[in-house]
Amino acid sequence: MSEIRKHYFLPEYCIIAEGRAKRPSDFAGTAKDSEKNHSESCVFCGGNEEKTPSATAVYKKGEIFADTEEKRIRNWDFRCFPNLYPALSPAPPPPGFHGKGLEAFPGFGFHEVIVESPVHGKKLGDFSDTEISGLMKVYKDRVCHYAARKKVRYVSLFKNSGKAAGASQNHPHSQLLALPVFPQVLERELKAIREEEKCPYCALLEKEKASTRLIHENSKFVAFAPYYSMGPFEVWILPKEHISCLGDFSPELLFPLGEILRAVLRSYEKVLGNLPYNYMFYQLFETPEYHLNLRLLPRISTAAGFELNTGIYINTVSPEKAASYLRGYNNEPAQEEAGKEK
Repeated sequence: MSEIRKHYFLPEYCIIAEGRAKRPSDFAGTAKDSEKNHSESCVFCGGNEEKTPSATAVYKKGEIFADTEEKRIRNWDFRCFPNLYPALSPAPPPPGFHGKGLEAFPGFGFHEVIVESPVHGKKLGDFSDTEISGLMKVYKDRVCHYAARKKVRYVSLFKNSGKAAGASQNHPHSQLLALPVFPQVLERELKAIREEEKCPYCALLEKEKASTRLIHENSKFVAFAPYYSMGPFEVWILPKEHISCLGDFSPELLFPLGEILRAVLRSYEKVLGNLPYNYMFYQLFETPEYHLNLRLLPRISTAAGFELNTGIYINTVSPEKAASYLRGYNNEPAQEEAGKEK
């Protein structure tokens, strides 16, 4: 039985096709390379600081430092430095001529790596309260740092975990790109939001809190499998308070954000194993109408010809069923083989 579902407030659709469904155990996998301990060849590991560009921000015992060419800071908690192979550059060369009517401009921007731990195989699901809260503070600091730069119109903050999710290094890290252009996906959302009397994210938040798609809730945030899900086990995290960007987060909000993100990642691992995944922050500075959200998507399905041709995604696990699996394992030890239906 298939069902075509419409996005909450955008003219976008997905197909829930459970006739093609698999159990979570059919998706589950492991990525043994991420379990390796410190590697002399891993440039992100603690002790290998000279193998990366100088850090622009080093977090150590609650203080922030910066490397110099002569001295690299050791025994850090989090380390941020420019990507060695950046997609954008603060001093790009001028663009070439591509023909009349074809627009191009310099590839200005910033591309930063945020190393989440000096320990090679450490996962966010294993972070302590102090570590996960600290990482959320780093996220806020770095996003605000680049959002304040001239010519920057959007700061993209995301994590690729696993090779299939786009990670070129298996050491735990996130990335940040500061762009001189406004992403079209956010522009479409903002246009739709401004046409509503009430924030549609606030409205869907109230709806999902009472739905079977709810996965986890704490004092400040809600995590749920969205009604419109592009792929199996997609999860959205929304603050209960209407907040448009990380820059508006008080210190009291950072730990609950990390706490609920950690809970979802623990559920993923219990149900799906060590599958690759992405998470992405959607936020806008100086745009009070927008409602920040964090979206997670395991790399289970692949966009093929139909999806590329139509922009409509086929999802073989309904959000309701995905939530039931993730809710059952949330913050609890696995009682049975992951994915076994009861």
